[in-house]
Amino acid sequence: MRLTIVGGGGFRVPLVYGALLADRAPGRVTRVVLHDVDEGRLAAVTRVLAEQAQGVPDAPEVVATTDLDAALTGADFVFSAIRVGGLEGRAADERVALAEGVLGQETVGAGGIAYGLRTVPVALDLARRVERLAPHAWVINFTNPAGLVTEAMSHRLGDRVIGICDSPVGLARRVARVLGVPADRAHVDYGGLNHLGWVRAVRADGEDLLPRLLADRELLESFEEGRLFGADWLQALGAIPNEYLHYYYFNRETVRAYQEAGQTRGVFLRDQQARFYAEAGRPGVPALELWDRTRAEREATYMAENRDAAGAGEREEEDLSGGYEKVALALMRAIARNERATLILNVRNRGALPGLDEDAVVEIPCRVDADGAHPTALAPLPGHAAALVGAVKAVEREVITAAATGSRAAAVKAFALHPLVDSVTVARRLMAGYLDAHPGLTYLR
Repeated sequence: MRLTIVGGGGFRVPLVYGALLADRAPGRVTRVVLHDVDEGRLAAVTRVLAEQAQGVPDAPEVVATTDLDAALTGADFVFSAIRVGGLEGRAADERVALAEGVLGQETVGAGGIAYGLRTVPVALDLARRVERLAPHAWVINFTNPAGLVTEAMSHRLGDRVIGICDSPVGLARRVARVLGVPADRAHVDYGGLNHLGWVRAVRADGEDLLPRLLADRELLESFEEGRLFGADWLQALGAIPNEYLHYYYFNRETVRAYQEAGQTRGVFLRDQQARFYAEAGRPGVPALELWDRTRAEREATYMAENRDAAGAGEREEEDLSGGYEKVALALMRAIARNERATLILNVRNRGALPGLDEDAVVEIPCRVDADGAHPTALAPLPGHAAALVGAVKAVEREVITAAATGSRAAAVKAFALHPLVDSVTVARRLMAGYLDAHPGLTYLR
């Protein structure tokens, strides 16, 4: 089976390859094609993968190319992990937003909108190429903003594009852990959009264990989300929110923490990864060891500003291992081998989550088999959650419209409608700032 990774020079590609190396079952991936526009990044990541494969019999063959059409031709699965504008673009997204006193995070608020406006045109081109060159391939999208990009690609690829994210997986794992339930026995009721969802029940042996967790303050504050949001707020919600909802529930505190930080997350990652790629390209440097050290530092500093604002302390050791590569492998195995699984995925709604239309991409549990991902019907979200989901989905739709039509008015509308941008005047200034920062947005008329 052949897997093509678009964005194959990306820093997290070794996580995917490591998961493939551990898969020894029949019908596994035997050839990995890495595509990237940057030959230097491709070379560095290829070196890391070669060191990972040492001593592993029948390790999947790795091929690297800058020719996208060649990379896609004959693919069974296409993994999309592109970053349009690179980390320099992310740093600019943060800078422009924070100058206006609003959030610049890459998937939430003004920063997420700017990133979407840069990314959706490229994602649509990728979808068209897949449609032409690999019409039977399944596309697994991890490109952020993951839900928005998946919905844009679904206009061409239908249900053959599925978005994945490690955030709800990590949340479900942590909640199961503190409840003392093995993760494979915990049935988690989770619903919303990418980076905007809530755990509303955790069932094991027919019993919902979430009320017990919500009633126990000490247990609640023993894991990441409990420390981040505080027991009082979780008890008031009656649910456990995705960590990204901290940007909404504690927006002023988070913006202030970002403004007072010595550098933004985008600048940190830009500089850190520049050092990694420069060093990994030097002869004699142990690339895998260097990658491991860099990844550990990256994971330990994840959402550091939010944790500082909340006084949540350092991340737990168990939470530093990521997880999206495991979701990607489980998804591929379920489809390719009909190994049925239940996974939290970004898929077209199909009536599963009340209040949103059929084609809206949502993040919910799905049953996966050889025919793809089938969303599980959920109870309606409570009013406050449904209102927030509806508002953010409307913003995503305006971003897609702007990217598909070149409408600057739709782009400004997206900024103005977002709950974390509270002014049409600010929306217009944001648009002007991003047009100055990103020459690639000149398609907006």
